[in-house]
Amino acid sequence: MYVKNVLQYKGHQIISVSPDNSLLEVAKTLRENKIGAVLVCKSEGQMCGVLSERDIIIAIAKHGASILSGKVSDFMTEGVYTCSLDDDMKKVMEQMTSKRIRHLPVVDEGNIVGVISIGDVVKQRMAETEAESEAMMTYITTG
Repeated sequence: MYVKNVLQYKGHQIISVSPDNSLLEVAKTLRENKIGAVLVCKSEGQMCGVLSERDIIIAIAKHGASILSGKVSDFMTEGVYTCSLDDDMKKVMEQMTSKRIRHLPVVDEGNIVGVISIGDVVKQRMAETEAESEAMMTYITTG
């Protein structure tokens, strides 16, 4: 299965924030949308980073709760890894595992077209495993 197949199922919704937003504003956005990370984009829509729940927790642990008024740009992860619509989900899973990341923006011809999460990867892998199991059971029972 490919990234484009997963996005067809889950959708292409992209939640982004400005580098000037506060960490508290982003925490509210994460909660409201039930997501674990947001893309950080400049006003012209160009991605400049990602901010995750983990980034916010690390900032609070290092600097205290007062840091929630701090700017996203001071705590976001820059140099974001991405994947493409034609990437195999196995490759995406390997990249997430080796880089220890849980969200990958999907880029097509230089444009962000979606985000794949570790939850999407696990869900897809479980569906594949279940389909393989059912196929084996059918093969065994029908001879």
